[in-house]
Amino acid sequence: MARTFHAAAARVRRLRSRPRATAPVSAGGLVPAEHPWKLAPGLLAVVVLGAWLGLLVVGSVRTPVGPMDTTMTLRPSVSGGTKINVSPLGALELDSHHAPVRLDVDVDQLDPERSQALVKHPERLSGLQDEVTDDVASGTRELAVRSCVAVVSGATALGLVVYRRPRRALAAGGLALGLLAASGVSAYATWNPKSVLEPKFSGLLSSAPSVVGDARSIVTEFDVYQQELARLVTNVTKLYDATSTLPVYQPDPATIRVLHVSDIHLNPAAWHIIGSLVEQYDIDVIIDSGDTMDHGTTAENGFLDPVRDLGAPYVWVRGNHDSKDTQAYLRKTRNAHVLDEGSAVDVAGLRIAGIGDPQFTPDRSRPTGGKASEQEAGRRLASELRDQKRAGTPVDVAVAHDPNAARETDGTVPLVLAGHVHHRVNELLPLGTRLKVEGSTGGGGLRAVQNEKPEKVRASVLYLDRPTRHLQAWDEITLGGLGLTTAEVSRHLPEENLKSPPPSAPPSTTSP
Repeated sequence: MARTFHAAAARVRRLRSRPRATAPVSAGGLVPAEHPWKLAPGLLAVVVLGAWLGLLVVGSVRTPVGPMDTTMTLRPSVSGGTKINVSPLGALELDSHHAPVRLDVDVDQLDPERSQALVKHPERLSGLQDEVTDDVASGTRELAVRSCVAVVSGATALGLVVYRRPRRALAAGGLALGLLAASGVSAYATWNPKSVLEPKFSGLLSSAPSVVGDARSIVTEFDVYQQELARLVTNVTKLYDATSTLPVYQPDPATIRVLHVSDIHLNPAAWHIIGSLVEQYDIDVIIDSGDTMDHGTTAENGFLDPVRDLGAPYVWVRGNHDSKDTQAYLRKTRNAHVLDEGSAVDVAGLRIAGIGDPQFTPDRSRPTGGKASEQEAGRRLASELRDQKRAGTPVDVAVAHDPNAARETDGTVPLVLAGHVHHRVNELLPLGTRLKVEGSTGGGGLRAVQNEKPEKVRASVLYLDRPTRHLQAWDEITLGGLGLTTAEVSRHLPEENLKSPPPSAPPSTTSP
């Protein structure tokens, strides 16, 4: 009996020493061990949330950049990019990279001692760019190290809380580090150093493009820029107390500033917006690509009276909501220049030609010609443009209401403007003509109340070189629609200006 007992005990010990291939017995019998891939979604969620919490807690560094004290932070983001916050003036955004992280730079304050040193020794401004570059590089390196520690610590800590197993917690930390490294590689691979040339401004900084002047002035007149920068540094402490004291750079005399508006649709607020932009941007000429009215009745004609006092010449073409009565009334209005059937006008150093829309859609008694009639009108305009070029009076800017008509002018004029579609289009046509379509400066007008969301108010400032009359840059102004108070300004350069340095400008007589 004793021998049998000892044999059974030995057998049990051998069985216990063998590794188990199955999970513990459940009510339904043996359950296979859980596959690792089933744990992946939960582990990924822990990694992302933990890394995000880590960045929020410790993922930022305070670092001096030139005369400024800044805080640099990495934030999770779908689109990437860089956002520079200048409290209380607003912010500017740069499309600097594409990655699931965004770089936030908060300008906390200007160091008085470093600022005064620049003012007292302007010669140091020549080395300011290198100093700022070194400061940013140093801050970025420190931020990268701190961010690695933050995401690993955050993911590991959360993994330990959720799983209560050190091995899985360490796996979460390692995966977080791998994701951050992949984000860094993506940012490096998509880095766009030219994004600084096309910033988007918001808040009070929306006035910044009017301060900069011509898109090429900093390149061609760096001595003037240095003097103005010194003034900006001198006054910057006042900006934090009274934000209206921004110093203004002198406009480049080689720049023609055109305000392009369209599709006002009887919105009386548009005249106040246009007047403000004319004053703020020192506009030389306003070009309206039509649909100023909504029904084109004679009762609406009084709406056009503010054109007399806008502060700049007003060039207009008829839209499909503007009648011939509208056109006749505006033709008699002081300060207005009405274009139709390819007629041209010389104003503000530009030769502008245009054609009215062949359709008047509020009149339901007449059939509309559709796209074919618009293309035919565009061909008539193109024919007039060619005739004027042969006569030695080439046109610089053409205007039509419908983009279908405007596209027919390709190859006959450098720039053609249009509206009608209530959203912006910027397109370089096959034969070299640039088509710029403006959104609704009236925010959709009276019909905006019918929409589920307010339609935004849009206008653009075009900068044309005076000697060549070619487009150098443009600012897109976007305001919140009915009931909204948002404002954005973004600067854009033509593709050819991004690929090569801008042409040299004649000597400037501008003084700071």
